[in-house]
Amino acid sequence: MSTSPRPKRSRHLQASDARALSQLAVQAGTGLTRVVEGVHQSVWDRLGVAGPAKGRTGGVTGLVYRSLYGAAEMLGRGLDRALAGLEPWLAKSLSDELGRQHLPTPEREAVLAALNGILGDHLLASDNPLASGMSLRWQGQVLQGGRWPSAQQVGPRILLLVHGLCMNERAWMGDEAPGHIDSPGGSEIKHGGHVPALCAAGGLNPVYLRYNSGLHISQNGHRLAAALEQLLGGWPRPVEEIRVLAHSMGGLLIRSAVHSAQTQGMDWPARLSRIVFLGTPHHGAPLERAGHGLDQLLGSSSFTAPLAKLGQLRSAGITDLRHGNVLDADWQGHDRFDPRPDQRQPLPLPAGVDCYAIAATTAGRRGSLSERLLGDGLVTVDSALGQHEDAARHLHFPAARRWLAYKTNHMALLDSPRVTEQLLKWLA
Repeated sequence: MSTSPRPKRSRHLQASDARALSQLAVQAGTGLTRVVEGVHQSVWDRLGVAGPAKGRTGGVTGLVYRSLYGAAEMLGRGLDRALAGLEPWLAKSLSDELGRQHLPTPEREAVLAALNGILGDHLLASDNPLASGMSLRWQGQVLQGGRWPSAQQVGPRILLLVHGLCMNERAWMGDEAPGHIDSPGGSEIKHGGHVPALCAAGGLNPVYLRYNSGLHISQNGHRLAAALEQLLGGWPRPVEEIRVLAHSMGGLLIRSAVHSAQTQGMDWPARLSRIVFLGTPHHGAPLERAGHGLDQLLGSSSFTAPLAKLGQLRSAGITDLRHGNVLDADWQGHDRFDPRPDQRQPLPLPAGVDCYAIAATTAGRRGSLSERLLGDGLVTVDSALGQHEDAARHLHFPAARRWLAYKTNHMALLDSPRVTEQLLKWLA
């Protein structure tokens, strides 16, 4: 009697982790040494001893630091080559008795999502194995190449779920155990949060986006535009409609993707019917502006200026949230850490698409100080509703398509029952 193969088990560690972590350790050591050298040179500057360049020491001291940098580079290259050679052995040791690789655990994927949100641009630029790519997913399956569901499993209407900074598609699952519903095509979908109710009521097929949230939003926008065009061609049934539910940064991303697709004459925007933005910082987030202010404060003193480099390790995706950048022109040609006012190119909501905005506030009543200043704890109410004193940047959500959730924080927008009720009115 034959037996079915055992399901894959999951592991926190993968074969490439040793090489990835060694790269980060060496780069962190080099970065910290540069900060120390910068502080060292600031002392010499006060004594009238100039260095060869800003933050760099000269003479014997400079020689010592250059030796440290050279040694770190040699160590990094040596470790990278050695650990790359060990990866096949590590992969074998981490596989099961049938030689199959273990699946990553949810905890590992959560850590990687957070790491990519903070350092994702650096991870990609340094070719670190921990850098996340972009993928569209259905039932946990990556949709690419020939890996598509059958026509019997899905319907023609898609609900695209776009997560926010430092997160992945599991953000939509909710805190409770996954719910179970039947898709329009008859196959079982396992989800929590808002998704079960929306799919059941609206006959929608959920497709989740995973992306590296540390990249510039417009870079991810170009990638998402291309991915949705491929989805249109690979989906086993003709796609009749695409609806989008986007949380936080994800709302900026879908706006960027629509603009990119329309500029390139892609087909999928013609199927896009509705977008709901959950706590999207259309005009930036106070936390990133505070971080930028700290950069400027540290940089105002020659002694603390080198420490500003530590804050400037944060990703391009994070700094895009200072004002809500969505286009290449919003950041290209500029140092993203330079003090400059909001110089974004105005980008209205997509024409011909029904757009809705949900903001949240931890306040219990309208007009309170916490509503105006804190909003949901990360995004102000005005920013989430697209309101701006500059008429060119103001996003015109009709009053009937705006909704404010009281006593709700930024993360609670993902699974609040009251938010689900409002979404059903708009998306189902």
